[in-house]
Amino acid sequence: HVLTTKFLEQITNVQLSSPRDDSFVLYQNYPNPFNPSTTITFYLPEQRDVTVNIYNALGQLITTLVAERMELGYHSVTWAGEAPSGIYFYRVQAGGFQQTKKMILVR
Repeated sequence: HVLTTKFLEQITNVQLSSPRDDSFVLYQNYPNPFNPSTTITFYLPEQRDVTVNIYNALGQLITTLVAERMELGYHSVTWAGEAPSGIYFYRVQAGGFQQTKKMILVR
């Protein structure tokens, strides 16, 4: 029982690594693979206009989750996965920064 409690405590105490103050960081979505939803987290080193887009494997835009000015700090956005099973990509653009990561939706 003590081992199980300790194991669960370690799983639930997940912490994001601290970015350098001047760097943008895009984390891997969680959970991945996912059903029915997933969370995308990123860190902004300063206030920026931010866009978060979801694309299918053909590069077609599925949806825009965020298109707004955001303050510095950590931000999370959830995608409800309103699409068929498959491989998708999320792209975060903030000022001159742009990064894309892969995620898998399983129905």
